[in-house]
Amino acid sequence: MPHQPQIRIPATYMRGGTSKGVFFRLQDLPEPAQTPGEARDKLLLRVIGSPDPYQKQIDGMGGATSSTSKTVILAAPTQPDHDVDYLFGQVSIDKPFVDWSGNCGNLTAAVGAFAINGGFVAKERIPENGTATIRIWQANIKKTIIAHIPITNGEVQETGDFELDGVTFPAAEIQVEFMDPADAEGSMFPTGNLVDDLEVPGIGTLKATMINAGIPTIFVNAEDIGYKGTELQDAINGDENALATFERIRAHGALKMGLIRHVDEAASRQHTPKVAFVAEPADYVSSSGRNIGAGEVDVLVRALSMGKLHHAMMGTASVAIATAAAVPGTLVNLAAGGGDRTSVTFGHPSGTLQVGAEASQVNGQWTATKAIMSRSARVLMEGWVRVPGDSFAL
Repeated sequence: MPHQPQIRIPATYMRGGTSKGVFFRLQDLPEPAQTPGEARDKLLLRVIGSPDPYQKQIDGMGGATSSTSKTVILAAPTQPDHDVDYLFGQVSIDKPFVDWSGNCGNLTAAVGAFAINGGFVAKERIPENGTATIRIWQANIKKTIIAHIPITNGEVQETGDFELDGVTFPAAEIQVEFMDPADAEGSMFPTGNLVDDLEVPGIGTLKATMINAGIPTIFVNAEDIGYKGTELQDAINGDENALATFERIRAHGALKMGLIRHVDEAASRQHTPKVAFVAEPADYVSSSGRNIGAGEVDVLVRALSMGKLHHAMMGTASVAIATAAAVPGTLVNLAAGGGDRTSVTFGHPSGTLQVGAEASQVNGQWTATKAIMSRSARVLMEGWVRVPGDSFAL
C-alpha cells in the first residue's frame, strides 16, 4: 500500500511568557489549511501530535500540557493601523479538536517579535536601537494588543535580565498592553453582577465573580471549595475528583455567562471560560522552592487551563485578574483587601506577578480601558515542521 511522503512547512517554535507554541505565517501553510476549517484543524493537530490517548504528544511538537499545546498563525493585517493579524489555536491533547474561542496572552509576547522577523512590520517602523511598537489585531477575540519590542542594532533583542516566575532563564522584557480588554459584544460582567450565587449540582451554591476581560473567567473563593490558595499542581492535577469538581464549576459558570446553551457544550469548549480560585495573602513555597511571603502579594490566585491547574498563570487570565481587582466588590478585589486599585501583585504556583488595569463605570456599567503586563519571549527553533502529506486531507 503506497504512503504519502512527509511535507515540510516553514515554522518557528517560540516561547512567549510561560507558554510555548508553533508559529506559522498564513502564506506558508498548505493551501487547504490557509482558510479556517477541517483541513487546518487536522494539520495543526498532526503538527502538535494530537489526539494522543497516552497524553504525551510524543509524535509531535506539543509538550503534553495546555501551556505547550499551542499554535499561532500570523497574517497581513485586516484592520487599519495594525501591523499583523494574530490567530491562536489551543490544541487539545487527547481529543481531536482545536479550540479557537480565545486568545493566549502569554504567546502574545512572542507575536510582536515574530511579526518583525516574519516581514509583517514595515522597516521604517523598526528603530535601529530602542523599542518597536507593534500593533496586533487579535483575531480570535477581535481586540487590539500593543506589544513593545526591544530592538538592538536593528534586530529583535531576546536576551536580557528580566526575570519571570515560571520561566527558568532571564530574557528581554516585553511590555504588552491589552486595549479595551472587556468583551465588545456584551457586558464585562455578563450577568450584571459583580458577585453571583452560582448553583453547581453536587457541589452547592458558590459565590462567584464572572468576568469577560482578557478571557472569560470564573472566580470563586478558595475556602468555599476546600482550598487555601497556596496549592501547587500536584495537589490538584493528581486528584480526579478535584478536576471533575472544577469542570462542573466551569460548565455551569459558562452556562450562566451565556457562553453555552447547555452544560454538555462545555466539553467541546475547553479553552474558555477559565476557572480560578482566590484567597487572601499567605506564606507558601513556590514550585521552584522559593519562599513567598504573604507581604509580597496582594492576593493568591490559582487557575485551571484545559482541565488542569496551570503551573503559573495564563496571560489572558492575568488580564482578568487585574481587571477584576480594579473593580471594588469583586471576589478578586475583596481578597486583595478591597478598595480602588490600578495594579495588583498576585501569587501563583510558580511565584508572583504584577499586572495593572484601568476600569471605570460608564452609564452604570463597568468597563476597562486597558490592562498591562510584562512578559518575555524567545525563538527556540526555526526552520520547518514535517507532517505526512495526507494528514490534513478531507
